[in-house]
Amino acid sequence: MSVKTKKERRLKIRKRIRAKVSGTALRPRLSIFRSNKSIYAQLIDDNLGHTLVSVNSSHVSASGSKQEVSFEVGKLLAQKAKDSGVDKAVLDRGGFLYHGRVKSLADGARDGGLDF
Repeated sequence: MSVKTKKERRLKIRKRIRAKVSGTALRPRLSIFRSNKSIYAQLIDDNLGHTLVSVNSSHVSASGSKQEVSFEVGKLLAQKAKDSGVDKAVLDRGGFLYHGRVKSLADGARDGGLDF
């Protein structure tokens, strides 16, 4: 049994998710990346390979905990998606657990009107 680092484990899970999840122009993929300081989210049309909307925590002026900032990032992403004519998406958690900041971002996007 080989010992894997956290990053190797996450990338393995990410491959498994990406094999099942794909975005289209009508229902793009909501891709989430979480670093130690920031959180990034983008809506991607995988058929064309284009990013339709992207937002990260530096675009939000909210202060507080990282979860609160993630919630605001989700709301801002949903607002930008509505402006570009997207109201549905497919969630790609990027190998991260659906917990904490990832869940807060998803809840913020749902609160903003994005359906997934």
